[in-house]
Amino acid sequence: MSDFPVLTSKLLHLPGVRHAFFTRQGGVSEGLYESLNVGAGSKDDPLAVAENRRRAAAHLGGELVTAYQVHSATAFGVNGPWPGGPPEGDAVVTDTPGVICGALAADCAPILLADAEARVVAAAHAGWKGALTGIADAAIERMEAFGAERSRIVAVIGPCIGPGSYEVGPEFYDRFTADSEDAARFFVDGDGDRKMFDLPGYVLARLKRAGVAHCEWVGHDTCAEADLFFSNRRAFHRGDADYGRLLSAIMLTPQ
Repeated sequence: MSDFPVLTSKLLHLPGVRHAFFTRQGGVSEGLYESLNVGAGSKDDPLAVAENRRRAAAHLGGELVTAYQVHSATAFGVNGPWPGGPPEGDAVVTDTPGVICGALAADCAPILLADAEARVVAAAHAGWKGALTGIADAAIERMEAFGAERSRIVAVIGPCIGPGSYEVGPEFYDRFTADSEDAARFFVDGDGDRKMFDLPGYVLARLKRAGVAHCEWVGHDTCAEADLFFSNRRAFHRGDADYGRLLSAIMLTPQ
């Protein structure tokens, strides 16, 4: 693996598993997208995005597969690149060595999951909508279809918007608490009728509720750390025309 500025989790330092939470550093994009923008849906130069994705895949030593993310609770099983382009969904699962499952984010919570014994890995993209409607559950169920057991699954949430940066309105709060009264504990009062939402805390709770005993957030608030991460919300506050996307990725190595 090449030298690359990435974050990792000790929970995912498992036999036969490689993973990385990439930062925005180490790529070729310029301007708003400086430098490791992997988002084909951005307005960045497609050639730069392709090179950035190639570099990230080379770091892990496999072939990168990502879905066309739409804030859904849809998970796909894959054994290689999409033959006709990526379908709409928000989690990718594989038991095929060398296939890199990737999730893109720019404030949303990327989740990497692994059952090292069953040799099944997954990457999921959990924005607030996907987190609420069950993308973590969908990824786990798809992993089970490959032979994983949720009691063995390890899950790690990558850099995402932190509870100190995620201000939401009352309708947002009402939507979560209507789904579960317990969700109120992930909100604290802000200015006026605004509240601050703990997205990583909520996703961790959903993972634990699904039976994943070993899970963590690596930390890092994407909105607050401009040197390391892209952020949709920061771009909006600055009036930027667009923003880059970060990659979180996991793969099985050949036995």
